[in-house]
Amino acid sequence: MRATDSYEGLLAETITVPGQGGDRIHAYSARPLGPGPYPGVVLFHHRPGWDEWYRHATRLFAHHGYFAVCPDLYCRVGHGEPDDVAARAQAEGGVADEQVVGDAAACVDLIRSHPASSGRIGYFGTCSGARHAYLAACRGPVVDALVDCWGGRIVMAADELTDKQPVAPVDLTADLPCPLLGLFGNEDRNPTPEHVDVLEDALRTHDKPYEFHRYEGAGHGFFYHDRPAAYRAEAAVDGWQKVWRFLADTLGGE
Repeated sequence: MRATDSYEGLLAETITVPGQGGDRIHAYSARPLGPGPYPGVVLFHHRPGWDEWYRHATRLFAHHGYFAVCPDLYCRVGHGEPDDVAARAQAEGGVADEQVVGDAAACVDLIRSHPASSGRIGYFGTCSGARHAYLAACRGPVVDALVDCWGGRIVMAADELTDKQPVAPVDLTADLPCPLLGLFGNEDRNPTPEHVDVLEDALRTHDKPYEFHRYEGAGHGFFYHDRPAAYRAEAAVDGWQKVWRFLADTLGGE
């Protein structure tokens, strides 16, 4: 915790990065103003899109001493209101797993090449973003930490696989290179508590370091203060505290 007379300043801006296939995609970046070195976090937005909540979360990570970058995974389908862009992306079957892994790798390269970077990087995602984060951690450049907040479709049935999502991320668990923090609501339907059990069994089978926290009375999206029906203040406050502690332990942040 910072002293009250500490200097605080952030640089937050929209940038572009060379994503999968060399496509220039938008990303939102926020970092402390100072020489660092700062650990990094790549944020994977949820199915509703690259929205205000994720910009807020990116700045929140910067406030806590991280170099944070959140790519617009829907950038290639066009621009407009986040809900409209997300609807277009979903109408096209979502984004391809391979594309997400490439876009995430570009963000990792951006952070690690910056003089203010410590070189240590974690992934953070909620909802479909947590699925993407898990996938990218297993298939992309090696990272040092992964935060999975109620990630749906990490566990998938065979009939849920598609050309764009040809593998269930849980089946890649043997390749997970880093510790995992998982936060879940026991009233969630995607992932269900049973899905979380399957994921936990895979992590145990492959002897991966992890910690799971499951919240009674919480469902999907309990961090989302902009969605009153989903938000659960007690679970959200406790969950964020666990995120900061986990990242401090794994990345050397605040």
